[in-house]
Amino acid sequence: MSKTNDSKYKNLFLGLLFDAIGMLSFAVPWIGEFSDVIWAPLAAWLMTRMYKGKAGQAAGAVAFVEELIPGLDAIPTFTIMWLYTYVFKSAKKETIIDV
Repeated sequence: MSKTNDSKYKNLFLGLLFDAIGMLSFAVPWIGEFSDVIWAPLAAWLMTRMYKGKAGQAAGAVAFVEELIPGLDAIPTFTIMWLYTYVFKSAKKETIIDV
């Protein structure tokens, strides 16, 4: 595998892991929502480190807000960002129109 593919699948694995950690707050009622106060800034920081540029900063802000609002932990923010980066954005780059 190339280094690009290794990085791609490493980000997928980490994203799934971080989404699972974010959803753990559902396991412990009441205490879990308080743990989001700690996880929200950490998730935002991790998102900006995994995905560079303005897209990573925007995703970090979304991850922060999503983790702070009770009940939204079920949204897999890291996985959605991975899909955007490696599936949808890549497909857009590959589409070339010959004139």
